[in-house]
Amino acid sequence: MTRSWSNGYVADIAYIEGFYVQQSPARMALACLCGNVAIDLPEPDDSACYLELGCGCGMGALLIAASNPAWQVVAVDYNPAHIAIGAGLARAARIDNIRFIEADLAQLAGSAAAATIPTADFVSMHGLWSWVGADVRAGIIRLLAAKTRPGGMVHVSYNALPAWQGGIGLQRLIYEAGIRSPGRSDLQAQAGLALAREIKQAEGRYLTESSLARDLVDATAGMSHEYLSHEYMAADWAPAFHADVAAAMAQAKLDWVASANPLENFPELMLTAEQRTVMDRYKDPIMRELIKDMCLPRQLRHDVFVRGARRLSNSERDAAIAQLTVVPVVSPDELQTKIRVPAGMAEMGDPLKTMMATAMRGPAKIGDLLALHDGRSNPAELVSVLVGSHQCQIAMRQDGARADTADRLNRVLGSRVHSIAEARTTGGLASSQLGTGLTAPPLVQFIAARLLGGEREDNVESWIEALSADVVPEKHDTVRSVVCAAIEQRVPILRQLRIVPD
Repeated sequence: MTRSWSNGYVADIAYIEGFYVQQSPARMALACLCGNVAIDLPEPDDSACYLELGCGCGMGALLIAASNPAWQVVAVDYNPAHIAIGAGLARAARIDNIRFIEADLAQLAGSAAAATIPTADFVSMHGLWSWVGADVRAGIIRLLAAKTRPGGMVHVSYNALPAWQGGIGLQRLIYEAGIRSPGRSDLQAQAGLALAREIKQAEGRYLTESSLARDLVDATAGMSHEYLSHEYMAADWAPAFHADVAAAMAQAKLDWVASANPLENFPELMLTAEQRTVMDRYKDPIMRELIKDMCLPRQLRHDVFVRGARRLSNSERDAAIAQLTVVPVVSPDELQTKIRVPAGMAEMGDPLKTMMATAMRGPAKIGDLLALHDGRSNPAELVSVLVGSHQCQIAMRQDGARADTADRLNRVLGSRVHSIAEARTTGGLASSQLGTGLTAPPLVQFIAARLLGGEREDNVESWIEALSADVVPEKHDTVRSVVCAAIEQRVPILRQLRIVPD
């Protein structure tokens, strides 16, 4: 691992390209409304600023920029390789409303580079907080205080305690064994993991009796080497309690609001009746979250903060949620009305099933769905179930006209897919209607790019040929089956979201 300038942070291998829907402005806005906090979502032609700290290769920031051409997007990372990758994709797609900045977040606040960053309406940090030292975290707080506008929303994801408690020893073992091994950080992580597996095989108590450590050792076998090196080989890696993160954010006048994972905001879905009874003894939200974290295996938190929370009454919250529009991101035959949650299997009642089925037919305003049941259902519950179950997303723009920037980025992303065996994690496609990305695996990116290039889905044989170059002949029928299923299920969604032409 290079240490001359990285100060123990993994910088000799690029992080995985990733799109995480919790970073989207609509998810931050929904978290605020679920937390009874007022929001100011930009109108379709309004300008806004989205700032991502620790952007990695910049996939999330690129999707935001391409989906919102009137916005300014600024993406900051310490690793010049990440900046080069993101800036290269922006050039290839001719996206000129995004700027990539290579900077040390410990020193960025107050610098000449920081002076060029607009005050942000939305800020996101995915994973960064857990992988940097105290000096960088302090620099982040200074930057947030200076660059988050009043009313602005901040998303922070991080490895959470106490759920990560059982994995702390494993990370230390992998790290210490790794830094004593030659090669890049990905090879060092593999050396550390090999030692962990050997100790587990020898029935080392920690790796056999700690369920998290035991499961992590097994799970890492199928994870990308890039992810593992960044997760386990950062010198300052440290999971955190929610209360400590909230206290740090308070120094930037940021109030914790809710989770960007909507279902987590409903104790009835997360906790048993007995656990809710204990939690309900407390009104303080920080204490309630600590009790919730004591009851849930929540290893990664997605918290949303607001700089200056304007509190809403329940009726005001419900009225605001009723104005939201949702669009389906799965086909109608994929509708799930039974959802597995920590408290058990949640089965939707008949009124909610009717509203969910109606939502699957196309864009629908939450208020109109509620009218199907005389408006007696809980608006926050309805939208959280639809969005939290990954069956709908919130539409930032109801007209959803395609932006040229979105088309160009989607063509670039799809043009990089040359095999059905490619396995980039959590890829996406830009959507003007969503105002963010649609989660899309490489195959769907490939299909979207071909459709944007003027081809039709009856070209399937040429698509199969293009995707099968490195697939053995006896597997070509499997490729055909997978491609045809993707065309049948995903292309109607792409057309409904106007990501591809009709």
